[in-house]
Amino acid sequence: MVTLWTNRKERLETGAVLFCDHGPLTVAGVRGFQQRWLVRFGEVGDRNAAELLRGQVLRAEPIADPDELWVHELIGKTVYEVTGVERGRVAAVEPNPASDLLVLESGALVPITFLEERRDDRLIVDVPDGLFGEA
Repeated sequence: MVTLWTNRKERLETGAVLFCDHGPLTVAGVRGFQQRWLVRFGEVGDRNAAELLRGQVLRAEPIADPDELWVHELIGKTVYEVTGVERGRVAAVEPNPASDLLVLESGALVPITFLEERRDDRLIVDVPDGLFGEA
């Protein structure tokens, strides 16, 4: 059973290759099951082999899509307001039902929905007044 942490369902298309600590795994078949996926991998021949994969984190090669936001591309970037005020560097991205959050080194949280532009190592945000605790 696989929980998909991406909106890119092509990650589970037949022939897709995922990686874990046990090595590469090639998707041989897949079907949805209760918000998750039952995935058959070509390298896994029986239930005992499948049990060895329980709890493994599966990874995939990055997808080249300039219109997508990728977490690994946001970490370490400096956040600026549209007014030019620097707000700090992104330490992490935290999943959130309404909008994922940029977690700044200062502890400030900025919903990604406020991200207006990406420029080199800068993330430009247009946030409502008071988000950073200033009146």
